[in-house]
Amino acid sequence: MSLFTRSLLQMARHGVAQPTRRTIPTLFARYLSESTRAAIDKAVASSPVVLFMKGTPEFPQCGFSRASIQVLGLQGVDPKKFTAFNVLEDDELRQGIKEYSSWPTIPQLYVNKEFVGGCDILMSMHSSGELADLFEKADVLAPADETAKEPAQPTDG
Repeated sequence: MSLFTRSLLQMARHGVAQPTRRTIPTLFARYLSESTRAAIDKAVASSPVVLFMKGTPEFPQCGFSRASIQVLGLQGVDPKKFTAFNVLEDDELRQGIKEYSSWPTIPQLYVNKEFVGGCDILMSMHSSGELADLFEKADVLAPADETAKEPAQPTDG
């Protein structure tokens, strides 16, 4: 019997309501190892703007990661303040980042150690102007003369 099944049975025996779909992910959060959590903490703190993505900024491996990189470039994020991590290189990171943020999909964007969201959130914030405001307040935009010369090419972590 799995730990998850045991937890459900214990809740039923003790009169605790069965979890809904919304509460099930919190049951799994405890499986994030301390070493993985520490590694993700370090990665999130490595730059003011951090993107966990499939592939690299130069060679995204999914359309959502590609769209996220394009939005960051359109916004004028300073490459010196931006780091990307390829979750396809490390399965523990790929699963761990989902638990860390309680967000089920990749890519995931962090600004100044705060989780912003996935591609759908980035696209919505980009369209509404909220993302530009967030980046301006976070002071992560490239100087105007550098933005005109070349698009953002983040480092790959």
